[in-house]
Amino acid sequence: MTNVDQFTSMFRAATREVFQHETLRIRSVLSVTDRDADGAKAFGDQARKFLSVITADEGFRWTDVAGDDFRTVGDLLELVESSDPDLICTYRNLHSTAWRWPYSLGTHLDVLTQHTNVPVVVLPHPEAERTAEHAMTKTSTVMAITDHLSGDNRLINYALGFTAKRGRLWLTHVEDEATFERYMEVISKIPAIDTDEARERIREQLLKGPTDYIESCAKVLHGEKLLVTIEPLVVFGHHLPEYRKLIEDQKVDLLVMNAKDEEQLAMHGVAYPLAVETRQIPLLML
Repeated sequence: MTNVDQFTSMFRAATREVFQHETLRIRSVLSVTDRDADGAKAFGDQARKFLSVITADEGFRWTDVAGDDFRTVGDLLELVESSDPDLICTYRNLHSTAWRWPYSLGTHLDVLTQHTNVPVVVLPHPEAERTAEHAMTKTSTVMAITDHLSGDNRLINYALGFTAKRGRLWLTHVEDEATFERYMEVISKIPAIDTDEARERIREQLLKGPTDYIESCAKVLHGEKLLVTIEPLVVFGHHLPEYRKLIEDQKVDLLVMNAKDEEQLAMHGVAYPLAVETRQIPLLML
């Protein structure tokens, strides 16, 4: 390795993504249901209570939508466009009985999360009776998940904005163990590379970025005297089992994730299987 290569590597290793805090401003919410007017209001009342952390601003507007107000996905998209909300609150399998089975979000929610730029809060289905005991009462424990935490300021700012004062915000990064081992197997076949040293240094570097970023989040929040405790989780493992265990162990009130992927029309990374399987607590899909 040349001196130039060594210097470049040292410079890149020292580069850090630093969290940039922006106060979340939500002025209007569209609450979408497939129920009658009374049912829509009951769902809206429950959602308003749960989301009280974001509904305190003067001039805040909340609109309850009943099932008669739309039927098709196209109808719903027109409603969203005309209402121009900052946030949508709904549940899976609108105008469908498929909520009885744990296999999908339903076409309305699939299109809503991918076709619009409006964040969507997905609450447990009001008829499914799967809601966790601690859920739907507060947002004291919020968890943000992504497969690339470093630099994802928007995700963190939304998660922070939905976390109640004196609450806990889990910032998580699970590095995929299977992918790492596959690359290490290839490296082990290259005689010029010390496999043990490569394993240690690559593993360390993969975890360093998200760890440093979380530390910068905690420092910013402390400096701005925001009353939220940052809880870090940066590990190697398997995404779904790790997240499922953490959600259950920590009694997470709200799970925040990115729903879009710039490189594809389908839902982002691990978001879809998590959204399908995590039916007992609310989700915020960005």
